[in-house]
Amino acid sequence: MSAPPVAMPDAVAVVGAWLRARLTARSITAPVGSMVPSPRPPRFVRLERIGGSTHSIVTDRPRLDVHCWGADEADAHDLMQVCRAELGAARGPFAGTTFARPATSGPQWLPDKVSGQARYAFTYDVTLRGEAL
Repeated sequence: MSAPPVAMPDAVAVVGAWLRARLTARSITAPVGSMVPSPRPPRFVRLERIGGSTHSIVTDRPRLDVHCWGADEADAHDLMQVCRAELGAARGPFAGTTFARPATSGPQWLPDKVSGQARYAFTYDVTLRGEAL
């Protein structure tokens, strides 16, 4: 007998919504999304799924790049530190899935080559639970 098909959540959408909620709770204004906003604000966060794997029949283990732009190096660094800490603490149910086993990499100073804007980046791995179709 085969297992029922399981749809995995859109990791960028779910993690983005979670991070927006956490930044808002801290009164931090920074758009969070999958694209660079236009017009470009002084600070924002861009998420991009860069891989990962199906962890089990019901869980996905996405890997995301998290890019944090700021008005200057210190601002980008501070935003990155908050995002990294909040994502590292993400556990439990949210938006129809469950966050488990979060892990973040060390930060990388990565000034934007196109705009010259200050940017830090790190990777984020998390286990998300899927839903049977």
